[in-house]
Amino acid sequence: MKKIGNGSLVLGVIIVNYNAGDLLADCVQAVLASPIDLEVFVSDNGSRDGSLTRLRRHQGGDPRLTILEHGSNLGFAQGNNLVLAHTRAPYLLILNPDCIVGPDSLGQLLDFMDATPDAGMAGCMIRNPDGSEQRSARRRIPTPRIGLTRFLYLGRFFPQLTRNERLDLIDDPVPEGPVPVEAVSGALMLVRRSALEEVGPLDEGYFLHCEDLDWFMRFRRAGWKLYLVPNVAVVHHQGSCSTGRPIAVEWHKHKGMVRFFRKFQLRDYPLPFGVLVVIGIWAHFGLFLAVYGLRRLAGRGRKR
Repeated sequence: MKKIGNGSLVLGVIIVNYNAGDLLADCVQAVLASPIDLEVFVSDNGSRDGSLTRLRRHQGGDPRLTILEHGSNLGFAQGNNLVLAHTRAPYLLILNPDCIVGPDSLGQLLDFMDATPDAGMAGCMIRNPDGSEQRSARRRIPTPRIGLTRFLYLGRFFPQLTRNERLDLIDDPVPEGPVPVEAVSGALMLVRRSALEEVGPLDEGYFLHCEDLDWFMRFRRAGWKLYLVPNVAVVHHQGSCSTGRPIAVEWHKHKGMVRFFRKFQLRDYPLPFGVLVVIGIWAHFGLFLAVYGLRRLAGRGRKR
């Protein structure tokens, strides 16, 4: 592991912040406590919750920290891409502001990347604050078959028949060591710069959600492998930056699903089927709106 003080920058950490609250300062503090030569960039998308004030109060004097304020919400992909020109570190870590890394987490991941030259990207186990595994830690790239299985709850009624159509692999045994995977969690993505320069930055056509899936597909198509390193874990306070705007989050998520399908999968199916898939994605969003509205009405009724 690269120790602080050897004069060689190892890692550039990019944290896109949008109203992450107190977790932002906690996230940055945990990263800065890692015993490696690194620099941290907080790319702020117009936060108004005081998260930057607390960050400056607690870590503002650390020369390894740079805060870039954009004044408005540019989205996750653009918020990350704007930082790429500011660091020439051989490894880049895309980290959510609601993630807390352990003291040795980043060093262990870097050691793995150094020892695995075909690894373009690595992720780790993502855990809830109570220590349980989050579903996003181990997953597949979504396909129409997987989407239909989830939408119709077929896995609940036919678990054996749909075993290979599961998006989340949380029910599978945890691998004993690093393994190649289709996807890692977008909450923490450690990227090799040489691979990034070949593949390109995140697609800014996505505003929120699915830009990580797009990246995974492009890395794999370029011949780079993605690895899950299960002996390394971070705590992810999932959803802390988006709990106040569920409709907007779901809108961008479903819009991203459509873009991803059109970009990578549409050509594999007859056009009529592709049209049905897109209609199904937006029908799912409509179902979400209906359920959300009914729950809001029920909540108001209980308050009366």
